[in-house]
Amino acid sequence: MEYEAVIGLETHVQLKTKSKMWCGCANQYGSEPNTNVCPVCLGLPGVLPVPNDEALRLTVLTGYLLNCEIPRFAKFDRKSYFYPDAPKNYQLTQYDKPSTANGFVEFEFTGAGSVNGFGRVRITRAHLEEDVGKLTHFDRTSGVDFNRAGVPLMEIVSEPDITSADMAYEYLNALKDILMHGGVSDCDMEKGMVRCDVNVSVRPVGTQELGAKIEIKNMNSFSGVRRALEYEIPRQIAVVKRGEKLIQSTRRWDDEAGITDEMRTKEHAHDYRYFPDPDLMPLAPTDAWLAEVKSRVTELPLARKQRFMREYQLPASDAEVFKSNIKLGNSFEEGIKIFSKGIQGDQRTKLIKTVANLIINSSYLKDVDQNESQIEPAKPFPIEETVNLAVLIQNHTTNISTAQSVILPEILKTGKSAEVVIHEKSLAQISDTGAIEKFCDEVIAANPGPAADFKSGKVAALNFLKGQVMKLSKGKANPNLIGEMLERKLKP
Repeated sequence: MEYEAVIGLETHVQLKTKSKMWCGCANQYGSEPNTNVCPVCLGLPGVLPVPNDEALRLTVLTGYLLNCEIPRFAKFDRKSYFYPDAPKNYQLTQYDKPSTANGFVEFEFTGAGSVNGFGRVRITRAHLEEDVGKLTHFDRTSGVDFNRAGVPLMEIVSEPDITSADMAYEYLNALKDILMHGGVSDCDMEKGMVRCDVNVSVRPVGTQELGAKIEIKNMNSFSGVRRALEYEIPRQIAVVKRGEKLIQSTRRWDDEAGITDEMRTKEHAHDYRYFPDPDLMPLAPTDAWLAEVKSRVTELPLARKQRFMREYQLPASDAEVFKSNIKLGNSFEEGIKIFSKGIQGDQRTKLIKTVANLIINSSYLKDVDQNESQIEPAKPFPIEETVNLAVLIQNHTTNISTAQSVILPEILKTGKSAEVVIHEKSLAQISDTGAIEKFCDEVIAANPGPAADFKSGKVAALNFLKGQVMKLSKGKANPNLIGEMLERKLKP
């Protein structure tokens, strides 16, 4: 009998706010322990919470980004449980009346469960709650840091539509891209801004009844989720095939050992004694409030990539770069719109492709990758000079090789114009046929073997000879004229 996995994910995301959910304490990572706290987030007697308006807006914004319905009534409940890092001994959360419901995430995926190269996972809800503190365990004691307690936390619950470890990984990355593009969260995994609980069961293929649900708690990396599922799914199938019974339980992922360990069994759902929080009014968003939030909706990453491929005829790999780096993609579009006015057809397509190649293969992207953890953003990309350089390439003032290896790096370093760099470094392309013919004659004489190979039909030998001419001309010779000249001289 063949078995299949049924997977649902609960993704917890810290929202991008300056202050905590119920008080004015800073929502700031890296502060000294227990410095961003007050009586409200410490849950002291008699305090009253005040909802963070921006957190409410970001939650509804997420609903729009995830194609959700936005109910006209939502409320906060108390979820009662004891943990040493939960200062109130209950969590303020949304239970039966969340701020968003019934959405979906669509993403590129070609594995099992995909349709026409895309996967789709339904979203049950994205609801707002508060984070807890952080426990640190020492040799004989444990410490609690409440700086994180009360930070706005959004829980995004998926339907059990995920069928494999790879599909879970791609869904999580797509979800992260949407939240970052929309300005909802920085989604910095190293700072604990995204955490995930995995619910997985197995059942015979073709059946509808779900198997015993196994929960893997507090995953802090997407690769960890994938590895945990790659271990857990075969483990469960092996148990069932041995004739043993799986019991609903909670497990933890041991990243070093690459296994899941049972933490506790869970025969019945825990009674959290939910009830509406008496200190918080229900949420009843007005048309004007919803319209203001909806105005913040941005183009979804997948739609952006598809548009770049459609409008600019870019290959998927180039469009992926401009999808991932929003500022760079915006600069690319701005430059193309300014410089390509009046340019149509093949000439416009070639200009766009040249600009994209210059940007994507530049050292700028490497610098951005290396400095992505720094607070200061990378300096703006010199898009106007890059497009100007692409025009000079099309006009045969220089060639793509020299532009990529010498001219653009100098522009990035000094801020000088392309024309100034070409003049100062004597990089103007040689298009004089007499000079190029001389270079070709020297290369043919110095490389009789490759020349003979081309004459005998080995077309690839011509590329070697072209490279030698470029080397001899110090990268200045017109590549198109080189090819024409060599072919004419070596034609049988």
